[in-house]
Amino acid sequence: MARESTNGSGSRALDHHRGGSGEPLVLIHGIGHTWRGWKPMLPELERRFDVLAVDLPGHGHSPPLPAWTDSTPEVLADAVEREMVGAGFDTAHIAGNSLGGWISLELARRGRARTVTAISPAGLQHAREKQSGAGILRGMRWLAANAPAPEALLRNPVTRSLLAGPASAQPWRKDPDLLIEESQLYGSCPGLPATLPHVLHAQPRGLTTLDVPVLILWGTVDLILLPRQGRRFERLIPGAELRYVRGAGHVPMTDVPELLAEAITDFALDRARAGSAAQVASAAAGS
Repeated sequence: MARESTNGSGSRALDHHRGGSGEPLVLIHGIGHTWRGWKPMLPELERRFDVLAVDLPGHGHSPPLPAWTDSTPEVLADAVEREMVGAGFDTAHIAGNSLGGWISLELARRGRARTVTAISPAGLQHAREKQSGAGILRGMRWLAANAPAPEALLRNPVTRSLLAGPASAQPWRKDPDLLIEESQLYGSCPGLPATLPHVLHAQPRGLTTLDVPVLILWGTVDLILLPRQGRRFERLIPGAELRYVRGAGHVPMTDVPELLAEAITDFALDRARAGSAAQVASAAAGS
């Protein structure tokens, strides 16, 4: 049964969407973004999963962290972990985009992930790549906050492509109303400036020790985190599978929603079935 709840009340809980039924799946967006970016994929994912999509602290409609708390990926992972526990998820399949991919891998390090699908995960950029990506993010934020008549610009297919093009390879596919909402939230997002310095000066921890199945998806036209960075994750994470997604950008949930939903579903459920079969075989061998 589908159900949805969001929390915009100002409490410490994260604003979120909950819907569908099946095995638990947690969706984590990237820096400056919101859970609403997953909307094109939700109908397909909720056929097979109990989906929890969260707004990170200081993003979307989630309250920011206290002023004395650094907005590091690990602290953001703490918040997602609390939300998982509150939803009754001891472990879950986890899919994350960009910063959300980094957080997904951190949750896997903590033993919270059954599988991870990391979509253009952040964290292994070289110095020049970091500055280039950060410059694009800051430029998009300035435009979102300062562009004249932003709604009119985002409803026009040509100007919509110019404004959203750095993040999405096919911005004309995006619902203008959803893009307007995302742009408004991005332009006023306190979590972006609070988190970006910590993302630029740190790396994911424990990648070489991960013991859960990891699928890395990377858009071939990602301008913010370059596709070559996928090989770095593949080399470090034991058994990781890297797939390049043709024609997809950095935030590909609108570019190729059906393909992404299918990839997450097939990877998570196939690996879950394989793990169950291995447990049965091990139990039988020990009896």
